[in-house]
Parts: sequence; structure tokens; C-alpha cells
Amino acid sequence: MKKILVTGGAGFIGGNFIHYLLKYYPHYKIYNLDALTYAGDLTKHLHIEDNPHYSFIQANIIDYETILSLFQQFQFDYVIHFAAESHVDRSIQDPGIFVKTNVVGTQNLLEAARQVGITKFIHVSTDEVYGELDFEPTTFFTEDTPLQPNSPYSASKAGSDLLVRAYYETYKLPVNITRCSNNYGPYQYPEKLIPLIISRALKDEKVPIYGDGQNIRDWLHVYDHCLAIDLIMHKGISGEIYNIGGHNELTNLEVVRKILSFLQKSEKLIKFVPDRLGHDKRYAIDPTKLEGLGWKPTYSFDTGIIQTIEWYMKNNWLQ
Repeated sequence: MKKILVTGGAGFIGGNFIHYLLKYYPHYKIYNLDALTYAGDLTKHLHIEDNPHYSFIQANIIDYETILSLFQQFQFDYVIHFAAESHVDRSIQDPGIFVKTNVVGTQNLLEAARQVGITKFIHVSTDEVYGELDFEPTTFFTEDTPLQPNSPYSASKAGSDLLVRAYYETYKLPVNITRCSNNYGPYQYPEKLIPLIISRALKDEKVPIYGDGQNIRDWLHVYDHCLAIDLIMHKGISGEIYNIGGHNELTNLEVVRKILSFLQKSEKLIKFVPDRLGHDKRYAIDPTKLEGLGWKPTYSFDTGIIQTIEWYMKNNWLQ
């Protein structure tokens, strides 16, 4: 029986990935390691907590001694590392915790993995490490794009990416780095754009948009992200980086208007607010390399956003 450690499994993407694994790989043993910070919530796992193939471990990845003892005790085969501080606004206010969790925490996991020996370590990163693109629609981030992070959050993720690479080059630890575009879907913490907009609109509250709303993001449904991680876990070549993009480029204003339209809310709810410090203009990913392994997104944004809005309305996740 393969033992899979999912770090950050009480969070948005990690939690969805645990559900995915238990559905499609019921013979795997899944360990959910999470510190249960403000964005961690185990209610999403109430329906699986009695599953004998699922276990929750509360621990912080910045505590190396605890992490090493867990690796020695359970002898994980795969590590899927989602755990991270991830909200850009919070990183601007308090960069230190991002360095501790995202850089030091990742190094602790890598070292524990090296000490016990594992089959694969997948480090889930972000397209934000590449910096920003201009508005030219034919330019995209590839796996060879230089790292030019512009926020404390993205800088901390770039630092962790480089550590993962170093553990492959120096110790031949079997690793992959994935860099995804903006995720959306069920269970996302309401501070992020899409659940925030849905929550505010449902209560007829003002909907904030940074600057003029023309910043562009490439949107990826979390289920499509799970499909990609699954493929990389089983078929990814050690040492390789894989970009995961949804082919859904939209301005923030376009996203907000789509949500308001579906909810039949007035655009008068939109409120433009002072722009975020260091706000990147555009992100867009070229996922050709991953598509070569056999992956492609299954959700268009128009389909995915309707499914997402309906899920939040039915599940009271925004309260």
C-alpha cells in the first residue's frame, strides 16, 4: 500500500487533492499534515474522517524534529507539498511568516525526505515566481522563464523552489516542481478573489477591485489541478518542472462581472480601491510540457465558475 503525505491538506487545494485521491485511489493510505492556521479547516473532511485509509496529523512544517520523527515513523512513499502561506496581501503586511513557512518549512520536509528515502517529492509552487507579463497576448510563462518574484509571497515560493531544485541536483532526491495559475473551486478560503466576490455579492455588499481591474490572471479549476498533480506523481520525470495553466485568461473586472451577472446582481456593487503594492499586470502559463504527458484542463471558466458559485451557495462555506 502506497503511503501519501499531503502537507496543507486542511487547506483549499490540498483538501481537494485528498478528496480526489480517496476517490480514485482507494487503496492508497493518505496522511493529511496541517498546522491548522487561520486558513485550515477540517470540516471539509468530516465525510472521510472515519475512512481507514485517511489519517490527520496536526503539525507545523517549521518544526524539523517533529517532521523528521513523522517521516521515520510512517515511512511515506510520496510527499505532495501544498502547505504554504499564500495570500499576497498578508505577505506585504508580515513577510517573516512567509519565509519561515514557505522556505524553512520546505527545507525541513526535503531534509526529512532525504533522511528516510522517498519515491517522489512534489513541490506545489505558483506562476507568481516568474514575475509579471505585459499585456501582449502571445507571451506566456514557460518552465524556462527566469524567476523574478515581485512580492514577499512569490519571493518565498521562489526560494523554496530553488531549495527543491538543489536537493535534486545535490542529493538526487526524486522531485518535481509544479507551478500553477490561479485556482478556484470548492472550499477556497473567502479572502481570495472569487469566494470574496461571491460572498459580498450575495449580501449586496460592495465588491472591491484593486486599481482599474485590468490585471489579468489565468484561471485553473482545482479539479484540473488535481488531475495534473496525479499525472505528475505517477509519470513525471524526476527533476523536472511542470507548469499547470487553465487557458482561461481574464481581467479581474471580467471575473467580477461574470459572477455578478450569474447572481443577477448590479454592477453598482463594484468598488474600485487603491491598487495593491507591486501588483503584477498579467500571468499566463504555457502548459505544453505537461500536455505532452497527457494532461489538459476539463473546465472552461464559464462552466467552472457556475459550478463554483452553485457549490458555495449550497454549502454555506462563505459564512
